[in-house]
Amino acid sequence: MATDTLTVRPAGPGDARDICALLNAVDLVEIGRPETDLGTVEADLNHPDVDLATDSWLAFEGGRLVAYALVWADSGPGRIDGDHYVLPGHHRAAMALLHRMEERARRMASGTGPGARLRLQLNVRPTLDLTLLTGRGYRSVRRYQVMTRALGPPDQPPAPPAGLVLRDCAADEADRRRAHALVEETFAAHFGHAERDYEAWLDHVDGRRLDWSLVWIASLPGQGDTAVLVTRDDRTSMGWVSHIGVRKEARGRGVGSHLLRHAFAAYAARGRATLGLGVDTLNETGALALYEAHGMTLHYAVDTWELMLHPQG
Repeated sequence: MATDTLTVRPAGPGDARDICALLNAVDLVEIGRPETDLGTVEADLNHPDVDLATDSWLAFEGGRLVAYALVWADSGPGRIDGDHYVLPGHHRAAMALLHRMEERARRMASGTGPGARLRLQLNVRPTLDLTLLTGRGYRSVRRYQVMTRALGPPDQPPAPPAGLVLRDCAADEADRRRAHALVEETFAAHFGHAERDYEAWLDHVDGRRLDWSLVWIASLPGQGDTAVLVTRDDRTSMGWVSHIGVRKEARGRGVGSHLLRHAFAAYAARGRATLGLGVDTLNETGALALYEAHGMTLHYAVDTWELMLHPQG
């Protein structure tokens, strides 16, 4: 039986809609509904640390787009991150893009010394055949859960802990930089966190599209700024909490709980039906238990896969 010809080429900005359609087809298989927005794809394709000519690939079989991959290096020396999406059953295309990602990652990590690695985030039940990863030396190193909660009229603004004051970052550039500093401090010990200066952080979180009125800083008497809540309302499927970070000395006083309930109320008031966030299941601050205690439930889970980048492959 004839086999469709496999062709591979770099992606371009004009491919965003086709890539978005592919990712939503993958979403439909993996999580039951499409949840990828065009703006997210466009942000990836326009990331300043990505050279599409060398860092992206589209795979076609019989003229049909069946796989897409991207690599980037904005997380410090020796760490390369990647995305890999493939329609079910297209193993040739999957392998072709994995091979190209790995070769490019080795070149990007050249000279960084031992410990260089390529990391992928994949649904726990991915369209990619996981034997293709394990057979090439990848191992699963972490699991994250996407948690969601339905919103409605009962979600009213909560009474704050004694003395706590919230302010948003809509008007003051200094507050935006303070929010970034609080994210860096409160997430410094988290798995996979990479220290970034303000401008690099904005690029990493697609901050140019961030509504800063939906980013809040919490302060306490005698302690100053103690926590940060970063959210965004540019996803079609749900409102999203990017970061809830509380400084170590302020933990255990209900600050994180208050910020979460504040987000519920703020997004209910905006007419959102659902709020979501991602959490490391091994987070040592007890974040998963906090979210579960406030009615958030598992939407889907994602595993981090890692390949050590030996220079000779």
